[in-house]
Amino acid sequence: MRKFVLLLLLSAPAYCFAQVKFGAKAGLNFANVTNTEGFNNDSRTGYFIGGYIAPKTKKLLGFRSEILLSRQGYDYKSNTNTGNVNLDYLLLPQLLTINFTKRFQIQAGGQVAFLLNAKVDSSGGNSNGSLFDYFKRFDYGVAAGAEVFPFLGFFVGARINVSLNNVNNDRPLGGSWPNFIPRLDAKNNVVQVYAGVRF
Repeated sequence: MRKFVLLLLLSAPAYCFAQVKFGAKAGLNFANVTNTEGFNNDSRTGYFIGGYIAPKTKKLLGFRSEILLSRQGYDYKSNTNTGNVNLDYLLLPQLLTINFTKRFQIQAGGQVAFLLNAKVDSSGGNSNGSLFDYFKRFDYGVAAGAEVFPFLGFFVGARINVSLNNVNNDRPLGGSWPNFIPRLDAKNNVVQVYAGVRF
């Protein structure tokens, strides 16, 4: 009985890993924000890196979970300041996949994001210390994209992420808003292009 239990414990992880596939990917972000009334804004190029896990399936529909480190943000210009905003997020997309062929897949779903770091460089001043009082630490939205698998183990893809939560916090209680941080009811909007490998 002990040998059977030991064999079961040793074989269970191998069986689980045999039922899932893993991937790693990295690429570029073309990030911007929407709803920027009173500001002129431009996209900002960043990067992301991460991976995913998905059950192995040969069926039309599938599912995958991802974890990504993503640098986003935007450049801006107002009547008084010009500058750029860098926002580093941990993204957790949860995606439904549709496998049209062995070489083409589309994806759609939702994602949550956690702000890890925020930095602002502006003609009106620079950030010193934490900026979490001015930017929301939690974000959520929708994502959709497609991947192509030109040969075994390699893929390229593109995706758009549209946030449904505002980038900025409300004015801190008992505090003022720094003039070097643009105060907007804006939302993140990111286009990603990338390449990766799957195992």
